[in-house]
Formats: sequence, C-alpha cells, structure tokens
Amino acid sequence: MDSLELDIRLPLRSFALELTLAVGRETFALVGPSGAGKTSALRAVAGLARPASGRIVLGGRVLFDADRGVDVPPEERGVGFVFQDYALFPHMTVEQNVAYGGRARAGELLERFGIAALAKARPGQLSGGERQRVGLARALAREPGVLLLDEPLSALDPHTRAGLRIELGEILDDLDLPVLLVTHDFHDATVLADRVAALVDGLVLQTGTASELIAAPADAFVASFTGANVLAGHARRAPDGLTEIALAGGGFVYSVDDAEGEVEVAVYPWDVSIAREAPDDSALNHVRGPITSLVTVGNRARVQVGGLVGEVTTASAERLGLREGDVVTVSFKAAATRLVERTTPAR
Repeated sequence: MDSLELDIRLPLRSFALELTLAVGRETFALVGPSGAGKTSALRAVAGLARPASGRIVLGGRVLFDADRGVDVPPEERGVGFVFQDYALFPHMTVEQNVAYGGRARAGELLERFGIAALAKARPGQLSGGERQRVGLARALAREPGVLLLDEPLSALDPHTRAGLRIELGEILDDLDLPVLLVTHDFHDATVLADRVAALVDGLVLQTGTASELIAAPADAFVASFTGANVLAGHARRAPDGLTEIALAGGGFVYSVDDAEGEVEVAVYPWDVSIAREAPDDSALNHVRGPITSLVTVGNRARVQVGGLVGEVTTASAERLGLREGDVVTVSFKAAATRLVERTTPAR
C-alpha cells in the first residue's frame, strides 16, 4: 500500500521539529497554532527543507536519509504541494497553470474540478474558491505519490470557507493516495481529516481521530484547541467516589475522572446547559453568574458565564429570553467534566 513515512528532526529558529508519522491512503492533519512547525513538516517532505537527521520514505522509495546521504531533489520526489496562497502563475491561464503540473491529465482535471469554463482566465480574475481548485488540479496533474496541503482554507472568507470545506472534503475522500495537510483550525481538521495530530513547538502532543482527541484530550492545550472550556483547579478525592475540584476562580465542580493535585478542568460547550434557575436533573455541577457575552452564529447561541461558554440553540435562547447581564445557571454533568494535565510534556 502507498504510504508516507517520516521520522525526522528539523532544527527551526527557536526549537526543533521532531516528527514521526506514517500516513496511508488517508487524509492526515497536523493541527496547532502558528509557528508550531506544521508548514516546515510539509517543506521537509517536499524537499524544500533539509532535516538534520532521519528518513522520509514515500511508497517504499527513500526520498531522504541523513545517514546514507540520500536527498532526492524536489522535482523528482513525486509530491503535489498546494501552498497557502496557491502560488499560481499570474501570467498563465488556468489551463496553462494546470498543464504546468502535467499536460496528460490537464483536460480531465479541469472538468473534474469544474473549472473547464475558466480555462482561458488568469488567476487575478478568479475567486478564492476557484484559485483553490486550480491549485489542487495543478498539484494532482503531476500524478503525485502524496498530496501536501498548507492551510488549504485560510485564504478564504468565512462564507466561502464553509462551502469549500465540504467540497474539499469530498475531493479528498475520492483520492487514493496519502494526503498530509496542516491547519490551525481544528474544525477544518474534523471535516477534512481521517486522523489528526496536535503539534506544538515541534512536538506531537496527541494523535488520533478528531473524536478521540475531543473525548480524551491529552492535556490542557489539546482540550482548549479542540474547543473546550479550560479552568484551573485543585482536585481531591470525594467520599462518594467522585473527584472534587476547587476552581481557582472560586466554587467547586465534580468529575468522574480520578485525579489529585493541580489539574485543568475541560468542559465542552455542547455539554453545558443554560437555565434561569438550577435545574432538577442529574447534573452535579452548577455555576451561577451573569451572562458576560451572548453571540449568535446560525442556529446556535454561544453564552458565556464567567470562564464557561455554553452552546444552545437560538430557539432555546429566545425561549429563555437571554440577554447580556442576566443571571443564569450553567450546568454540566460530572461525566462530561474531563480532568487533564495542566502543562504540556517537557522536551
């Protein structure tokens, strides 16, 4: 089976990227903040950055081996690279840009990506979504062994981004080759990738499906990056088998996770309910306070009370008559209260 395997150490300005990955015929996402080393990983695979040590193997073919002195030139690696700004040639037409990648499949790919009607247009005449499709078509025209995508949606406005995210996901699902993409947006990764690795300062903190990272974040960074509320606290065993956490900001919450000492409490917005008064339900955790922020996005409303954000339907927000400044009760179950390490692993 075609696969991309890399085990490299690449010194960067303030840290070293230390990355070991095996990517099969799937879409694998490296997610993390800007400056984490994500794009450097792509550049190493493409031959645009030289690791200090390690190996890169694509489909059984060694592209780089520091010990053996192997370093295949970029143009001979069989890599398709779609840059963040798409890097299209402005003086060439759409057809010429795609054919630059490979003439044999240019016509087929123009049709496949719905850009045949734009064949004579130049990049400056295209929308962001159209430029993205041209960039993908040019990369695939090379018949690569791996496709590299650098922040594939970051250049798009929010309205275009939502539609193109779904469209790009469908395109990637149809490809029968390894795809390695990088993004700072976890939502992009959840839609586009089969597996995800959280990367910070050159180190992978956790690897798994997006659902696995959400269900059991390895530390506070992964929890926060995947969208959780993260609150500092001190944990101790409670008599009823639960863990009681004294929050740094005041108050107590309970979790079914075992922990003692300094912890971070992670609660996802969709596990939080909002009510005017404390509900009579199975939730053990109730935090009362004024609404400091209420933002509506589509059919969802994000309600912030202190350090907690809950997500409810706009219909629920309207039924409760929620307004900023209103005092409400935020509730969540002990089973939805995850306890994670306060700090990321040391180097």
